[in-house]
This record gives sequence, structure tokens and C-alpha cells, in this order.
Amino acid sequence: MKVDGAWLHHVGTQTLCRALEAKGYQALFVGGCVRNALLGAPVNDIDIATDALPETATNIAESQGFNVIPTGIDHGTVTVIAKGLPHEVTTFRQDIETNGRHATVRFSTDVAMDAARRDFTMNALYARIDGTVVDPLGGLPDLQARRVRFVGDATLRITEDYLRILRFFRFFAWYGDPALGLDAEGLAACAANSAGIETLSRERVGAELCKLLSAPDPSLAVASMAQSGVLAAALPGADARALPIAVHFGLGSWQGRLAVLGGAVETLRLSRSDLAQITLIRNEVGNMRSPAELGYRFGADVAAAVTLSRAAMFETPPPEGWQAQVQLGAQARLPVSAADLMPEFQGAALGAQLHMLEDRWIASGFTLSKTDLLG
Repeated sequence: MKVDGAWLHHVGTQTLCRALEAKGYQALFVGGCVRNALLGAPVNDIDIATDALPETATNIAESQGFNVIPTGIDHGTVTVIAKGLPHEVTTFRQDIETNGRHATVRFSTDVAMDAARRDFTMNALYARIDGTVVDPLGGLPDLQARRVRFVGDATLRITEDYLRILRFFRFFAWYGDPALGLDAEGLAACAANSAGIETLSRERVGAELCKLLSAPDPSLAVASMAQSGVLAAALPGADARALPIAVHFGLGSWQGRLAVLGGAVETLRLSRSDLAQITLIRNEVGNMRSPAELGYRFGADVAAAVTLSRAAMFETPPPEGWQAQVQLGAQARLPVSAADLMPEFQGAALGAQLHMLEDRWIASGFTLSKTDLLG
């Protein structure tokens, strides 16, 4: 079996791999690029595994005129910018000691040892420069069945890095087969070790939740998180019951979905803009502004998220024609300005008058003209 795609034939990618091989080293694509290519999904990142030591890989890449950045050199990773395209090049590794997050590794020349330290069997697939798939652990059937399964002992993989609990649900949301459900052994291990999530930084937890909630339909994964106790550990106070309704109604943004889940979102260390948007959505759900007014005040994206979140949480369909109302509001512009009210109104009185006219204009469905408002 072979993988293919424009990424595989990129001149920088081919030149880098051939340069490594010319010096007697292996150059194998690994992880997401192989997995996604086999699934027919977009390939966004190129990871290359090699038996060349980091210093050697750096020298070979630089001999081709490529820029090399020592992004994770202590763990064997350098980023090679080849013809404008970044490649993460990592030496085969074997874990010597782990403590739930950080691992002490030993460089290896054995691809099977490198595969054995990875999280899921579908991520332990490699491919040669010509696209031929290399499957040291027999993970290809799992990928073909869309079965997310830990490499080896699930509990051992989790205790090496507790973030793998959240990755287990995220990968199921993106790549798993809902008809199969989640792998029973993996789910049991996640439930038994969910307390380990407390040892993770809130930034890492938040980043994983954002990726999970960006999946086309994360409902089953999140419901399983709730049932196993993982959701409570990751996001205390969250309630998963309204999420499948929101997804059914078409709520696609992860910010809107996170607002629907609720809980201690403010602890996730999200960006200020994302947290502000989530807080706004949650606050506006109970405000009962019309879709049109929401569109006018907050823009189409937030208005849609509020409308659909409200419908999901109140378990009632969104109002008929809400999309058109949102667009109407988003495109509307108040026909009067403060300058139109001066000098008759000044200071606080000016603000109050402008606010009153804006309310009248919104109540009219944005139909009142400047003359109507000032007459």
C-alpha cells in the first residue's frame, strides 16, 4: 500500500529525504501525514522520522541550503524549512523514563522501538520516500476500521502523558467510527486515570478541547467523556446534554460549542478574544435579543452562535428564517450619528438620546430612516 499527494512530491520534501538516504540514513514519513493521506484527509504537517542523530540531520539539511531550527533538539527534533515548507525531523526514540508529561528518551536506530512509544496505532504508521507504507505494529487495520486504539497497554500509554486521555477522545471525534463506538480498553483506562488530568497545564487542556470541539460532530466523544468522568476533570461544571442538539441545529464553531458545554471555561487559559466571545455567547443566550439585533450588535458569526446555542439549551428549534434575520442585522447601519443630534444634545443627554433612537430603529426592523428618527 502507498500514500500519495502533493505534499509527498514537494521538491523540498523529496530533496531532504533523498539527502538523508544518500548518507545511509532512513527517512520515513510518520504520523499525521501518513494517517491523513490514507484517509483521504488534508495533510497539514510533515513529520519525518530518521535514524540520523539531530546534529547529523542538521548538517545534511544545511548542506542542501535548508534552514534548520532546533525546535526540540533535546528530544531529537529539528524543524527543517525546505523550499519554504517546514518539516519536523525527529530521530527514532525509545522512552527510558516518563513522569506523566516529560519523558527521558534514548535515540534509537529501530523504527519498531520508535513506533512503540507513540500514542495510537493509527499514528504509528510510516511511509518511505516513494509512499510505500511501513507498519511496524500492525496499526493499518485499525486505521482502515477507524478504530482509535492505544499502542500496547493503554494505562501505560496514559501514565506516560495524561494529555493522551483527551487526545483519545479528540482522535475519536475526528477519525473514529461512531458505529463502532470508543475502544473499550482505552475508555476504561481513561476513566480510571482521569484524575491525572489535574496534573496538566490548563493551556494544554484548553488546546485539546478546542481541537476536539472543532470536529464535524464531537457529540459522541464528549458524551463518553462525561460518562467516564473525564469531562468533569477537564472542565469542571460542564454539561454535555445540549451539545448534540446544538450540533444538529448546525452550531459549528468550537467557541459556540464550548459556550454550550459551560463549566469553568475561564480556567482554560484561552486567548482574550476567544474567552470574550465565549462569555458573550453565554451571556446573550438568556438575553433574548432577536437574531436580527444580535447580528447588528455583534456580527453574523456571534449572532448565529447565540441563536443556535439558545435553541439547543432551551431544546426548541431556532426561529424560522433566523439566518436571513442575522444577515439583515449584520448589514444594517444606524442612519443617525451623534453629530446629527448636536448641539441640541450634549454629554450624557446626547448618549441617552442616541441610544433611544437606536432602540426605536431596531424595533422597527431597521426600517426607520434618518428623517423618521429626527422628525
